[in-house]
Amino acid sequence: MFSQRMRTSLRGWGGVGAMAVGCVLALAFALLLPLTQSRGGGGEGVGLGGPGLATGSPAKAGSCVDSQAQNDTWSPSSADGGTIDAIKARKGDKRKLIVGVDQNSYRWGYRNPNNSSADLEGFDIDLVHKIAQEILGDPDAVTFKAIPTSQRIPAIQNNRVDMVVRTMTITCERLGDVAFSAPYFKTGQQVLAPKSSPIKGYDATLANKRVCTAASSTAYDDVTADKGSGRLPSSVKVTVVPNQLDCLVRLQLGEVDAVVTDGALAASQAAQDPTVELKGAAFTTEYYGVAMKKDATDLVRRVNQILVEYRSDGWQASYDKWLSATLGKDSTASKPPAPQYLRTS
Repeated sequence: MFSQRMRTSLRGWGGVGAMAVGCVLALAFALLLPLTQSRGGGGEGVGLGGPGLATGSPAKAGSCVDSQAQNDTWSPSSADGGTIDAIKARKGDKRKLIVGVDQNSYRWGYRNPNNSSADLEGFDIDLVHKIAQEILGDPDAVTFKAIPTSQRIPAIQNNRVDMVVRTMTITCERLGDVAFSAPYFKTGQQVLAPKSSPIKGYDATLANKRVCTAASSTAYDDVTADKGSGRLPSSVKVTVVPNQLDCLVRLQLGEVDAVVTDGALAASQAAQDPTVELKGAAFTTEYYGVAMKKDATDLVRRVNQILVEYRSDGWQASYDKWLSATLGKDSTASKPPAPQYLRTS
């Protein structure tokens, strides 16, 4: 039975699924190799190195509340500052924006196996090209670095990237480590499981089930906290992996019973694999932001200025191209709220 479901699953995935299973086999060395590739290059990217996986519970930064964390950013500005000057001062082929992204999230940041150029594509990638255009005058002036979920913050703190655009939720905990732009997308955590599963959502039907989350993800924080608070059964068994895609592979291999992740990502994965589906409604409200160094005030302000324009001219076209097939033609539920800029220092 399992082998039959697995074959059906991989047929639904096509080339993307086969590559994903291969990623698991190569994971031990893949995460040790950096990707440095401009758009149009032919190299295959893998994760950055860095500190080990986070396992602690989240702590709130100051008086911050996660439901309002998306407002903790600086007001828009087109003025250059020290961070942007340093980016523009890069010479020759190095005069590019260095951005941490995903290369395995279907329709967000991924390599299309049907595209001979193997360029990175997706909703997040469109935003990166827009930022590069506005800062450096060339949408292709980008060096992409593929990083696992668990290494998004270390990559910024260790100066390996200028920013991360990788379906990264704005939270109070993360605001203690990095600065965020205003939000560019709205989503929420959901459960992904096989269609045949008795799991009904983020509830008691997860009792005694093996649930997969990515390290340093909001899903991991929610599951571990809710097990402790009683919102989830204490018998839930949590599997933690470096990359969110690894959870889907574990699900396909029958090693876990469900995945908890952002609904926007889960919907894309359900579109790839006809044997899985979203179970229940979203149980959180979250907002994606562009993450940068805490002291990169001028860069944050510039990205916020770019987002003002992008929300009115570019965001909808990108949504229609990449996400409407999985999230629906009506983008209302995914549009970010009107930005507030409450950070002053």
